[in-house]
Amino acid sequence: MAKSLKPVILENVLLLDAYPELITWEPFRDGVDIHPIYSDENGCSSALLRYQSGSKIPAHKHAGYEHILILAGEQADEENKYKKGQLIIHPPESAHSIYSATGCIVLAIWEKPVKFI
Repeated sequence: MAKSLKPVILENVLLLDAYPELITWEPFRDGVDIHPIYSDENGCSSALLRYQSGSKIPAHKHAGYEHILILAGEQADEENKYKKGQLIIHPPESAHSIYSATGCIVLAIWEKPVKFI
């Protein structure tokens, strides 16, 4: 029997800055929570990430593309500061760490798993 392919639908993601309780969050890193959306056998995955003020993600390298859409707040890496509404696409083999002074919520889509360095 063929597997049923159904879309994943998340309601009200643009309201998460005001109502973070709309999503069930799990601990991911110190000061960072995650809401996994999907992952597949090839390593492609996506999640919502919620950073508390002052939280960090250590340096990591991307084997594939990473897409980050800032839904609320702002975050920074070694190159720039990114604000609500910005879409950042990191190419394969890029590396960076992440810091959020104010806290933020992002949609992250990874083509392949990341490797912490």
